[in-house]
Amino acid sequence: MKVKVIKIGGKLIENGDVLSSLCDSLASLDEKFVLVHGGGVMGSHLAEQLGVEVKMHEGRRITDAATLDIAVMAYAGLANKRVVTALQKRGVNACGLSGCDMAVVKSKRREVKDIDWGFVGDVDKANGEVLAMLIEKGITPVVSPITFSAEGELLNTNADSVASAVAVGLADYMDVELVFTLDKAGVLLDVDDPQSLIAKITPSLYAELKAENKIHSGMIPKIDNAYKTIDAGVCAVRITSPDNLSGGTVVVKE
Repeated sequence: MKVKVIKIGGKLIENGDVLSSLCDSLASLDEKFVLVHGGGVMGSHLAEQLGVEVKMHEGRRITDAATLDIAVMAYAGLANKRVVTALQKRGVNACGLSGCDMAVVKSKRREVKDIDWGFVGDVDKANGEVLAMLIEKGITPVVSPITFSAEGELLNTNADSVASAVAVGLADYMDVELVFTLDKAGVLLDVDDPQSLIAKITPSLYAELKAENKIHSGMIPKIDNAYKTIDAGVCAVRITSPDNLSGGTVVVKE
């Protein structure tokens, strides 16, 4: 069975019209899929309403105990249920999950080095067997970036990392394509020209593009991570816009 693991950013959930359009696209897919979503600034907005200070370091959030409670409410609660409800409206039998539900995504609390990130998790593994079982029963998992540790802690986790782990976990049971959505049509030779889309990237083309400085530096980590995921068993990684889930740029091994 083929399945897409689709990661969307939290900003798509915050705008009702955008979420509606996205769920229309998801409902029309002719493949099974798992949706992994981020939280965007929803957590920050909720923290502001509750009078909780948001602490950042070099653009990344520090998750203390109060911030963790807010992240769980915002990401595993409000954001997740908005998506699930929108999909149910369109006939998709969606089920909202956080990492602790059915042990879907297990993480380790980030080690304290130069800074204490608090309750931030680095993904250990995803439970592909459980996810495959749900998909085979006609259920669409919608996974939030709240994971759990062996010590029983809830952890705020990077949604891209969760999506990659979910794809790798499922690859033992299904043919998986991992889809990352962003605000561009895909990988572009010219970031200001949507017509410069690179439809397919192979290792040889990728090496050529990097050697000739024809690929935007910000995209290199994404493609490097794509190949790590492919090496772990995922068939392909697609980088595209949320309104074109079967288009954009596909990264393949050969």
